[in-house]
Amino acid sequence: MRLLAIKRLKQAEDVLTSVTKTRPQWSHLVAAVDHRVDRALAILRPQAIVDHRALLTSLGWPPPLSGLTSSIPDTKTSSEVPNPLFTIQGDLKHQYCENFIALCCLQELQRRRKSRQLEGHNREVALHQPLWAIEELVNPISVACQRHFSKWIDKPEFIFTLVYKITRDYVDSMDELLQPLVDEAMLVGYSCREEWISAMVTTLFTYLAKEVFPVYVGQLDEESITGIQSQARVSWLHLVDLMISFDKQIKSLVAQSGILLSLQEDGNSQKISSLSIFCDRPDWLDLWGEIELADALDKLKHETDDNRNWTMKVQGAALLFGTEDYKSPAVSSAFLRCLSSMVDRCRSLPTISSRSRFLRLAGAPIIHKFLDCLLMRCQEAEGLTALTDDDAVIKVANSVNAAHYFESVLKEWCEDVFFLEMGSCQDDQIGASLVDNNVSDGPTEGSVSAIFDEEIKKFEEFRMEWVEKLSVVVLRGLYARKNVRNTESLNGVDFVGVWRSLAAAMDRLLFNGIIMSNVKFKDDGVERLGCDMEVLFGVFGAWCLRPEGFFPKLNEGLKLMKMEEKQLQGSVVGGETWMKENRMRHLRVFEVEKIVRNRVFTS
Repeated sequence: MRLLAIKRLKQAEDVLTSVTKTRPQWSHLVAAVDHRVDRALAILRPQAIVDHRALLTSLGWPPPLSGLTSSIPDTKTSSEVPNPLFTIQGDLKHQYCENFIALCCLQELQRRRKSRQLEGHNREVALHQPLWAIEELVNPISVACQRHFSKWIDKPEFIFTLVYKITRDYVDSMDELLQPLVDEAMLVGYSCREEWISAMVTTLFTYLAKEVFPVYVGQLDEESITGIQSQARVSWLHLVDLMISFDKQIKSLVAQSGILLSLQEDGNSQKISSLSIFCDRPDWLDLWGEIELADALDKLKHETDDNRNWTMKVQGAALLFGTEDYKSPAVSSAFLRCLSSMVDRCRSLPTISSRSRFLRLAGAPIIHKFLDCLLMRCQEAEGLTALTDDDAVIKVANSVNAAHYFESVLKEWCEDVFFLEMGSCQDDQIGASLVDNNVSDGPTEGSVSAIFDEEIKKFEEFRMEWVEKLSVVVLRGLYARKNVRNTESLNGVDFVGVWRSLAAAMDRLLFNGIIMSNVKFKDDGVERLGCDMEVLFGVFGAWCLRPEGFFPKLNEGLKLMKMEEKQLQGSVVGGETWMKENRMRHLRVFEVEKIVRNRVFTS
């Protein structure tokens, strides 16, 4: 009788759908019929649910949990409790299946009615509701479980183990017995396996949100007031570890059915993640990030205080970056390991926005802390000796090497889609904030950035600043005739920056101090200057093929002095045209005129 009534209501819905499309002006008539159908459904659904619950009780559902809890220490041991859904037989099975189909048909009818009534609006939330028949299986289990959960507040690992064991032990019956019934009811878009897993996960994180996390938050608040260190932070991190491990197990369970991809595509990954609790409570997400950061900085303090980590080099860096190892101290690897751990933990969060928020809270400060350590060491070396001491130069060089290595790893990470997604999410949030505040120059359309772009830029600025200072130190050492070989402790890339900067500075200083001075140059003076320049070019020839190209003014000034007297006279008349013809690209007209005046030819 119930299935017949549902069939008649479906026929009425077909008529209403047709009338809505062909006679939109009959809206009052459609509303009147809708009201009558709603009254009929208000009677049918509660009665169907009551009958369904009675049938579940008759077939022995929920199964006794005592047999399950006894095997918790060894989760690999299969439960000896039989699955009532598989053992049901005869008329009871027929009645259960018929009632299950009736519930599914009612839900499909409601879905169709909501779809019609919400035409033109955002319908996704209203249309996709949990499967009623699966909810009726999970609800009594949830009530039974909570009696055990209350005993395990101090041992949350037992809670996770029990939930996973129940989920795993009964998931096959969802595929084999109940999914065909859903298909028969033509309830499109539902997987019994997915609904079962999702409902069990919801049971878990609902309990955590109501009973466990508030206790930990209260302990943390008390700790901040009294200043007395407690186990609250350790308990929090332990609970998060359990949640991450549990979610990995659940994803593996879901993947066995091949529906994991669909969950990720339609954004329903929150349904199978216990960490969804942090998506609903961003204040708890912030608190988690603060706890993770404090724990990481405590561990890193030991690494930074150990001076050996600033002298030993990174092992295996050449394998990561080809032949260039950046000669980085081992402390950079310690910070990268810590940051990598943060990244791995945020991967478990089910939404991009929550991952981005967590990584900005707990990951970015680690990068800033490392850069602060490098800057402090460089400033100490500069403040104590003005970088005149060999040890101070080496200290700065090691810091530059560490910065370049760290920067290179961040750039490599940020080429991955995972980081680009978080960067784009961050840009969207910034853009929305700028729009709300009527600020126009936000992220440009089509721009793609990674989450650590700002930090990478700071590392680049740090390196440029201190490479330039090392160049000045080397140049100062040359004038003072001191040994400046300690800059060879730099990595290859930054060493190139040092010697090129040094060459540019020497080119300016020697050109202005010698060639542009008021000294008169005769033939023998030009010859001596040429020999000196060959020696200078030879020094830099160890690092490039044409070193004279990095001394453009010296090179062109010497070339000008070696010209014949008649050729130089043409320069006075020809000006810029003459300079172009003789390939003088780096000198200005007044410089050429002064060099020509100071050139003395002997008859």
